[in-house]
Amino acid sequence: MAMRGRSSKVLPSELNKVCPEKGDNPAAYPRKMSDFEVVPNLQQSSSSVCKSRRKAHFPTGSNEKENLISWIPENIQKKECTYFVESSQTSDSGRIVCECGYLREQHLEDAAKPPIFLGKEWDPSRHVQEMPTDAFGDIHFTGLGQKTGKYVRVSSDTPPRVIYHLMTQHWGLDAPNLLISVTGGAKNFVMKPRLKNIFRQGLVKVAQTTGAWIITGGSHAGVMKQVGEAVRDFILSCSHKEGDIVTIGIATWGTVYNRESLICPMGGFPAEYMLDEENQGSLSCLDSNHSHFILVDDGTHGRYGVEIPLRTRLEKFISEQTKVKGGVAIKIPIVCVVLEGGPGTLDTIYNAITNGTPCVIVEGSGRVADVISEVANLPVPKITIALIRKKLSVLFHDTYELFTEGKLVEWTKKIQDIVRSRQLLTIFREGKYGQQDVDVAILQALLKASRNQDHFGHENWDHQLKLAVAWNRVDIARSEIFTDDHEWKPTDLHPVMAAALISNKPEFVKLFLEQGVRLKEFVTWDTLVYLYDNMAPSCLFHSKLQKVLLEEKERTAGSKMPRIQLHHVSQVLRELLGCSTQPLYPKPKHTERPRLSIPVPHIKLNVQSSSLRSLYKRSAGRATFTMDPVRDLLIWAVVQNRKELAEIIWAQSQDCMASALACSKILKELAKEEEDTDTTDDMLALAEQYEHKAIDPAAKGDAVGTLLSIKLSLELSVVPLVPAWPGVFTDCYRKDEERAQKLLTRVSEAWGKTTCLQLALEAKNMNFVSHGGVQAFLTKVWWGKMCVDNGLWRVIACMLFFPLLYTSFITFREKRLQPMGCLTRLRAFFTAPVVIFLMNILSYFTFLLLFAYVLMVDFQPLPSWREYLIYFWLFSLVCEETRQLLYDPDGLGVVKMASLYFKDFWNKLDICAILAFLTGLTCRLIPSTFYPGRIILSLAFIIFCLRLMHIFTVSRTLGPKIIIVKRMMKDVFFFLFLLAVWVVSFGVAKQAILIHNEERVEWLFRGVVYHSYLTIFGQIPSYIDGVNFNIDQCSPNGTDPYKPKCPETNEDNKKPIFPEWLTVILLCLYLLFTNILLLNLLIAMFNYTFQQVQEHTDQIWKFQRHDLIEEYHGRPPAPPPFILLNHLQILVRRGLLRRPATHHKQLKEKLEKNEEAALLSWEMYLKENYLQHQQCQEKQNTEQKIRDIAQRVDVLAELLDLDRVKRTGLVEQRLVSLEEQVHQSAQALRWITQALQDNGFGSGKDVPLMGSSKTSEMKEVQLEGKAEESQPPHHVLARNLLYPGSHTLRFPVPDEKVPWEVDFPLYDPPVYSAEHKDMAVQDPFSPSLESLLKINYNTMDGLIDRQSFHGLYTVQDGLPLWRRNSDGSIIRKSLKKMLEVLVAQYPLSDVWALPGGSLEPGETLPLKLKWILRREFWPQFQNLLKQGTEIHKGYLDDPRNTDNAWVETVAVSVHFDNQNDVEMKRLNSFLQGCDPELCIRWQVLDKRIPLHANHKELLHKVSTLLGAYY
Repeated sequence: MAMRGRSSKVLPSELNKVCPEKGDNPAAYPRKMSDFEVVPNLQQSSSSVCKSRRKAHFPTGSNEKENLISWIPENIQKKECTYFVESSQTSDSGRIVCECGYLREQHLEDAAKPPIFLGKEWDPSRHVQEMPTDAFGDIHFTGLGQKTGKYVRVSSDTPPRVIYHLMTQHWGLDAPNLLISVTGGAKNFVMKPRLKNIFRQGLVKVAQTTGAWIITGGSHAGVMKQVGEAVRDFILSCSHKEGDIVTIGIATWGTVYNRESLICPMGGFPAEYMLDEENQGSLSCLDSNHSHFILVDDGTHGRYGVEIPLRTRLEKFISEQTKVKGGVAIKIPIVCVVLEGGPGTLDTIYNAITNGTPCVIVEGSGRVADVISEVANLPVPKITIALIRKKLSVLFHDTYELFTEGKLVEWTKKIQDIVRSRQLLTIFREGKYGQQDVDVAILQALLKASRNQDHFGHENWDHQLKLAVAWNRVDIARSEIFTDDHEWKPTDLHPVMAAALISNKPEFVKLFLEQGVRLKEFVTWDTLVYLYDNMAPSCLFHSKLQKVLLEEKERTAGSKMPRIQLHHVSQVLRELLGCSTQPLYPKPKHTERPRLSIPVPHIKLNVQSSSLRSLYKRSAGRATFTMDPVRDLLIWAVVQNRKELAEIIWAQSQDCMASALACSKILKELAKEEEDTDTTDDMLALAEQYEHKAIDPAAKGDAVGTLLSIKLSLELSVVPLVPAWPGVFTDCYRKDEERAQKLLTRVSEAWGKTTCLQLALEAKNMNFVSHGGVQAFLTKVWWGKMCVDNGLWRVIACMLFFPLLYTSFITFREKRLQPMGCLTRLRAFFTAPVVIFLMNILSYFTFLLLFAYVLMVDFQPLPSWREYLIYFWLFSLVCEETRQLLYDPDGLGVVKMASLYFKDFWNKLDICAILAFLTGLTCRLIPSTFYPGRIILSLAFIIFCLRLMHIFTVSRTLGPKIIIVKRMMKDVFFFLFLLAVWVVSFGVAKQAILIHNEERVEWLFRGVVYHSYLTIFGQIPSYIDGVNFNIDQCSPNGTDPYKPKCPETNEDNKKPIFPEWLTVILLCLYLLFTNILLLNLLIAMFNYTFQQVQEHTDQIWKFQRHDLIEEYHGRPPAPPPFILLNHLQILVRRGLLRRPATHHKQLKEKLEKNEEAALLSWEMYLKENYLQHQQCQEKQNTEQKIRDIAQRVDVLAELLDLDRVKRTGLVEQRLVSLEEQVHQSAQALRWITQALQDNGFGSGKDVPLMGSSKTSEMKEVQLEGKAEESQPPHHVLARNLLYPGSHTLRFPVPDEKVPWEVDFPLYDPPVYSAEHKDMAVQDPFSPSLESLLKINYNTMDGLIDRQSFHGLYTVQDGLPLWRRNSDGSIIRKSLKKMLEVLVAQYPLSDVWALPGGSLEPGETLPLKLKWILRREFWPQFQNLLKQGTEIHKGYLDDPRNTDNAWVETVAVSVHFDNQNDVEMKRLNSFLQGCDPELCIRWQVLDKRIPLHANHKELLHKVSTLLGAYY
């Protein structure tokens, strides 16, 4: 008999708009897709919802409410009884009710008298109708600890797709990584306190760590209450972010007490619900600790279990969905957790096992859970009806009388089938080794089920690893996956490595690196593009990338947004790192290969899918794209502010100091643009942490260095400090000063040809720049080739009398400069930055003195020679500023150099001074503007004098004070805004009160602003008070330009008439707020600024020092105006002779490759020491020690508690075993006595077993996993409780009742014949009894052969009868060799099969075999079959078998010794697929091949025959 065809349902038209999928049946979905797929863009997945929607589970905005109010009634229905049929039963109050359970007044108005007579008997299919739901929205539980959740009333026929759409799209739930269905006792039951705590903690832990959904019955009783209290306790004990657990209650609407308060046609936002257990009666209240409720309505009242079918369909639908996260798509796994329970729970477990859902049974919770737990380790044949009866009598002692013999048989059969699927069954036992927590048991159950699924080779392990990554459980991966059972290749971990990076799971990244993943092999050009393409949309760097792409789109006038490429990333990174760095990623040429695309693979098993793994398949001649893969990954992690991930990657870096400083710079720049204050704080904290990696904050002045300071006269100072925790550079400097200083100036190719020192300066890392090693290097640069221990007075003396250089008065570092007569000593002395600085100071002071003398003494109409000298001097200054503006050693371009030049404050001041001087000079040369020219030149002199402050920045005392002045100027600027409000308001009011219609603008300004401002400093106008008024000091009509207009006066006595009391009050208030409040506020601001800078005086001084040293290090040696000679030399060499600069005087050094490699190796070695030192410091931390001790005490207490539990349980088991042995000994003695009395042992009674069943169970528990698992007997598939493709139930037959010889009086199988969709294989006789009686059995019935390979079979009542027996066990052989088998996957089939099928009458080859072979090869294939070995002939276990119809088959093995066999090559050449959906392949023989179970038995026989692996 063939399987029935599948049919699919279609949603109503209004639902198709929301859910455009075609059907609700799983067959309507593509089932050939592998469990794990890779998608090119996470933002396109259905599970990716914008950040704003994920802020809370319960949106309260008006838009969300409007969407729900309009969407839910259109797409979700409820059920109402439309016809009142009086029931024989009454309500709890004794009133008449309908067959649906509702009262008459609870029906619709026309329900009592419907227009159409529908019959006297109540029929749900006719008397219940669907209509838009009227209960949905937010449910608010009143009382203590008020809580809010979501709820909706749905029809029992609602498609699961609609409910899933509601939960994910409208309720804002993320698709789960795991679905936990908790089932069990619906009534309150007692659990051991310890077991209860273990269950609660483990359940919420697995839900919280894996992002799972927990589905229960939703009521406030039984196992649902246990789950709710577990979630409640967890939320109360953790923060809000951690306590976000989705708990969905699916309950029956008709059994919910106080459900009337939930009815609101326009939605309840919120609906008040009161939990009242005292008055609920036979109904149940909803549990307040659940977050979401789905209330299933079938139109009845008080009937439990209505929600079970919809819950089953919903769980199955969710488990078939694909969750996309971290670049990996997984089908959502589901697990069933069972506590206690009754008959309904057993059915739930059986259905779950049948559907392939793993189950976790909590032993010790009671009833059904304990029954299954106690027999789970027994061989299936030992699970007998008598044993189940005994267990039920103990565990169901209150309701044992209700179990009939037929129910016992059914329970035994179901429990046997459950235990037979050991790979899906996990028993959680308290105290069992390796299962101390329920969360571990749940995840182990899923992995065990996955491990036993039908996967090809490595796919099974890959499947488990991706599950562990999705759950973010690295502990499970370490203990269950990375074991000795499978050897992982580093390349196999590349896809999951990318997934762990994208989903920010640093522990997995660390694990994969430990397992041998090499970043140089993992990071490719395509991988980087893929990682940047899957950045979080909320990331600031992502938005900057999108802005770059938009600019490119506008520039190229393209219609589509360009894809992200690495040169786009490089463009953004250069903005963050600064212009001193070169682009990290070059822009690819048009001739280069385009980026690899990664489509979503909706493909079959025989097609090579394009997945993330293809990113790592390199061609033989392909060049390496990335210079430094660690740098690339580090940048990718840092720009997303992923602290732990970046920490792990930085630990792998070679150029670690430059990497740390670059990360600090990137984070500081991103923090400036980040709008979220919390994210900004995190970025700045992480930037400071990376700065500390390069240099510890306590090590600012570590080591002895000589630092230059200016305080009236220049002097040396040394600041030694000892750090408590050195950074990498500190350690390097302690080991080797010269090497450490090379690290500062080494040009890093990986970071855009910049240096560590330049990166630190760009990031304003004062801690790093102020480090003693950096300062010692700067001091060495400052002194040039001279020794740093030369006294400053010696330098000044040599400047005044240079022949002293040829004595031992000045010492040099280089030996070649030691000879007294060396001419280069003069050059080395005058090119030292310190000497250049002193000569420029002398030159600048001379310029200012000469300038002041000309302005005050010698400013003639015709310029004197002194004034011309000033002009010449200024020209040399202008030439030097021009040189600084155009000096471009890095090739940045004139525009960029101009931008950098004008960013410096002192350069701006120089330009202002020069422009003012040139303006004054122009006016001075024109006779008519001679005097204004002198005024402008005087102002220019002030600016030139202010420029002196830059010279003092090198002073340790004056330098920070200059910074204080600059910051105080900013404070004054903001203070003036506040002051202007009071000055203008008082001035306008005073002017309007005192003076009438003053039209002179200059006097208006004086009265409103000037006089009001002077009033603050005590210059109070005399006319503001009538007592001091003098009319001679003002102009009555405002005509005198030198006097203000008089206030309004009395015409008789010329006395002022303004209200004196008002002006005095205004004056007092004005002085109060300005003199006392505002001025003291300004003083407080100045004080805060001073203290803030004063705390970091040392750092600020050292940081400013660098700019001055770098400026004079690259400055020509001659001071102005003699510097023009150097400028002329540069002009002739570069401009006229076109000679490029041989070298630039920069603080950079390009090392040779060998020297650089040795230097980086040394740095990496010291970095490893730093990391080890850091770990030791953390372990020695007092707080960490306290935490470790507390953790060890907890573990010790738990072990002691477990040991007590084990000891107690062991004593109990031994006592029970002893009692059974005594009982069986007594039975044996009675049997011996009876046998002797009867003169023999043929009494008909079986010999009682002398061993203890409890003892055997105990051994099985202790040796779990090694227990004997006998091969299942015949007729396992043929005894499934459901006929294939039908809802008809078979009569349950336990294993012990299989042989016909065993008496089974209860056996009463139903009469059933399957309907055939395939007419080609349909029997010509109809399934009626009359037509079946016409069939000729045990002979040829026309063209149909009805003979059995096993001989004659019995025909009883006109029907054939298959006489079952239980022989046929299979013995497994040892491994010898590997075989390959030809398998095919036919259309509409989910599994693979051996070639072949039903043989039609008159045909020699099955039709399905002809599908895969070309017609011309059919005769040759028949010859091959004749030469083959017959391995099976006769009955085959099949789900379609019944007592009166069964499947018999002939299996022939055609074996080829090797792949070069001529016949095999000919066979391969003639393989074809007439159907495009037909798949054919040669597959390595393995027991996990996804084949039909009976086909696996045939392959087992072949492997046994050939001595091959199976």
